[in-house]
Amino acid sequence: MDFSRINPTYFVIAVVFIAALIVIAVIYSRNQRAARARLRQRFGPEYERSVQEQGSERRAAAQLTDREERVEKFNIRDLEPAERERFANQWNALQLRFVDSPRGAVAEADDLIVLLMQTRGYPMSDFEQRAADLSVHHPIVVNNYRTAHSIALRLHGGDAGTEDLRKAMIHYRALFDEMVRVTPTEERRSAA
Repeated sequence: MDFSRINPTYFVIAVVFIAALIVIAVIYSRNQRAARARLRQRFGPEYERSVQEQGSERRAAAQLTDREERVEKFNIRDLEPAERERFANQWNALQLRFVDSPRGAVAEADDLIVLLMQTRGYPMSDFEQRAADLSVHHPIVVNNYRTAHSIALRLHGGDAGTEDLRKAMIHYRALFDEMVRVTPTEERRSAA
């Protein structure tokens, strides 16, 4: 190829165009890495679970972003003080019943968590969708919910021992405590 016949203006335009494409690719790549880092930080272990489930970071990031956008449309709210107290009393009574009826207490704990989620504004669909929705605001304890619910399902099949039931209650308690706690927004509101 004879480069002497190439118009210098076209050559400069081509070089600028290629350089612009490289800059755009670098910026896009950095933005993608930053978005994945934000999701990794926000979702913690749920991010890793999603990567494993989806088979790639790109698909996991897309799934978690979709979750965020879905949950953003919900009317999730803090509990009113009276609601918080009512739920706390129900939980305390439930824990006392565990001594005499661990199987019944675990089943009730699963139901109480569903009621708590519903009261807070989470839509009630199948378990996997509830857990996915919950992971947006409670990414650390959502695995507790999955584990406890799994034990509750095994309970219905008659395949859960007393130690499993005790663990389920501990997992439900971690989720319960996080879902009924006072949020910083609520603290500011009550101080005003």
